[in-house]
Amino acid sequence: MLDREGAVPLYHQIYLALRDEILCGQRPFGSVMPTEQQLSAQYKVSRITARRVLGDLAEQHYVERRRRLGTRVIFTSPAKPIEANIDQAVDSLMALGEGTSVNVISVEHRAATDIIANALKIEEGADVIRAVRVRCLEGTPIGYIVSYVRGGLAAVISEGTLSNAPLLKLLDEAGFHADRAEQTIGAMLADPSLVDALDVEPLSAILRITRTVYDKNNVPFLRTYAHYRADRFNIRLDLQNPSPA
Repeated sequence: MLDREGAVPLYHQIYLALRDEILCGQRPFGSVMPTEQQLSAQYKVSRITARRVLGDLAEQHYVERRRRLGTRVIFTSPAKPIEANIDQAVDSLMALGEGTSVNVISVEHRAATDIIANALKIEEGADVIRAVRVRCLEGTPIGYIVSYVRGGLAAVISEGTLSNAPLLKLLDEAGFHADRAEQTIGAMLADPSLVDALDVEPLSAILRITRTVYDKNNVPFLRTYAHYRADRFNIRLDLQNPSPA
């Protein structure tokens, strides 16, 4: 969502959104960026604005623009992935669920965007279920979570089922067992939708977690974007020396 009445220019808001998608891995190295025409239609801005957005991304070396070949992502993160135990991560998520309450905002069918299609390894435009929840601690909203699963799971994922059990538990009971996951943790500024959902000031610091969960056959079945208030939520990692062989 764009704040069309705020002080931040529209082109810069779009630039920040696309930059964040690149930094958190939603748009990986080599992936094709939307064209000027597509950005113009998606954000309801002029072609001149869309051209400036892509130009700024290229100037900052996030993308490369080539005539007749389009715009591709050239950014690669310098950080090396840290391996961790997925069972402990799932336990941590379940513990978070038990210590907080969740309000289900919506569960609806959508056509998969290019980003979601790439994450779930499905065709762009395929049917997916988008579930939006707000997680609260003692009545205060701390997290805004958006998850995507394939459309065939409509019988498993609904407003009623999500009100009674965590999404991962529902999927596990339906036979979708988490074997591994890819998770990226980053920061962003609260856009208008997060300002309303989390009751924070505009441009407040937000901790964003992007997670894709895979089964034992390496098939992704869940894509989640979790946005947490930086003043109410933090992540702790206990680091230890590896045990001697």
